[in-house]
Amino acid sequence: MDFSLSEEQRALRDLARRIFREHTDTAPAALWRELAKAELLGLALPPQAGGAGLGFFEVALVLEAAGAAGALVPIHPTLVLGALPIAAFGTDEQKARMLRPVASGEHVLSAALVQGGDGVSALSDRGGFRLEGSCECVPALPLAARVLVPAADDDGNVGVFIVDPRASGARVEVQSPTNEEPMGRLELDTVRVEPSDVLAEPGRGQPVLDFALEHARAGLCALALGVAERALELTARYATQRQQFDRPIGTFQAVSQRAADGYIDVETMRLTTWRAVWLLSEGRPATREVAIAKLVAAEAGHRVVNSAQHIHGGMGFDRSYPLYRYFLWERQIEFTLGSAARELSRLGAMIAAGD
Repeated sequence: MDFSLSEEQRALRDLARRIFREHTDTAPAALWRELAKAELLGLALPPQAGGAGLGFFEVALVLEAAGAAGALVPIHPTLVLGALPIAAFGTDEQKARMLRPVASGEHVLSAALVQGGDGVSALSDRGGFRLEGSCECVPALPLAARVLVPAADDDGNVGVFIVDPRASGARVEVQSPTNEEPMGRLELDTVRVEPSDVLAEPGRGQPVLDFALEHARAGLCALALGVAERALELTARYATQRQQFDRPIGTFQAVSQRAADGYIDVETMRLTTWRAVWLLSEGRPATREVAIAKLVAAEAGHRVVNSAQHIHGGMGFDRSYPLYRYFLWERQIEFTLGSAARELSRLGAMIAAGD
């Protein structure tokens, strides 16, 4: 297992960091256009859909850069929740129709993964399906052109459907998460899904859902790593500049020890995150490694941003200073698709089952 970056990957990482750094204060739509212009939105998409044909590892490099910049653009919902499952399981027609606009920056995608296959029922209807129910906390829903919706038939068999959130019978209710990213609740009242928009029929959808959830959690870990890295960097800079009793506060033992603990936490996040990402990018089983990475990202990320706030004092809550954004985003990631307690429970169940 080798996490060292190739020359191409280093160039990709540096390009992503530069774009996010130079456009942090621009409007999200303008930053999105810059990412499309740099061909970063098509990294893991197949060449026939206008993509570069790379993998999840390269997407995670961009996610880490997005986290470090505190950039609230829908990269995780679009590239990981929406595009990756379509690229992996979609028909050639679905890939061409749905992914080419992603690579060009025209379309935002998402997926309703919080409830898994619960909350929405799929009824067979003249070759297609009709969906009934609701999906909570769908990232980027107000911006999304299409959303992947898991739904179960009367026998509990899960399917996955490509849904237009503005179709007849669909309604979007805007929600306000902790980190202020666009999010919403999707209500589905007998929404018709044509056969061409069925990603996986009921009974064939569980592998698609499992794939989406594992990549989603690992992608969140990459975001959290970038967030924690930047929070620690801001804290180190502040601790060397802020003085008390005619000396930098970073020279005080209590402060330096908390900063050192933060450094250890970030490096632990880095190791567990890239191990999970690498396994997924190689197409290898990674269920346990993803759970470990998500657990570490939740607990260690929480400690890093809390220490950052404490060391900054009142400055950490000043909205003209960037740290508050990282605190809120880390807290949002901590509880998205599995809190530390939930991941610990999942790990325990896997160990007990001998997995």
